[in-house]
Amino acid sequence: MKILEEKILTHGKVLPGHVLKVDSFLNHQIDVKLLKAMADELYKEYEGAGVNKILTVEASGIAIATMVADRFDCPLLFAKKHKTSNVAGDVYSVPVHSYTHNRDYNIIVSKSYLNESDVVLIVDDFLANGCALRGLINLVEQAGAKVAGCGIAIEKGFQDGGAALRKDGYKVSSLAIVESMSDDALTFRK
Repeated sequence: MKILEEKILTHGKVLPGHVLKVDSFLNHQIDVKLLKAMADELYKEYEGAGVNKILTVEASGIAIATMVADRFDCPLLFAKKHKTSNVAGDVYSVPVHSYTHNRDYNIIVSKSYLNESDVVLIVDDFLANGCALRGLINLVEQAGAKVAGCGIAIEKGFQDGGAALRKDGYKVSSLAIVESMSDDALTFRK
């Protein structure tokens, strides 16, 4: 998606350790018009898939997932990283390693909100190693629901997450794929 690639080039920052900082428009301060355009692209990609639920993990994927849920006119469900008093009853649960925070979380979704009748589009802001997506896929499969695919804003194509998920048969639609990154430059996959 050309508009997203241009925004990354003009407003993104590459930090040491292959960290791409896009918090000025995607996951701290939000460019709402850009998110709407991204949601439109993901809607075009999955509009015939029978999607009736959007799933993401808290917190930075919620903004784009909200816009996608609006386009599909369906609920957005986000996996929580911590069980809280407002998540009552039975839950689906899976451990996930966060690349960004370099720690493990036990993500959960209430069984009340995910079941075998759901066709789920998983949406997230980044895909690197694929741990978060694999965890979300696991939650969907625990519920007996169907994964329609994974809609990603930015994929780090030089890491193996996207390739491994595609090899395993999952549809992964990334709006921008970073092919390579150094401390002072990045290139996109054509």
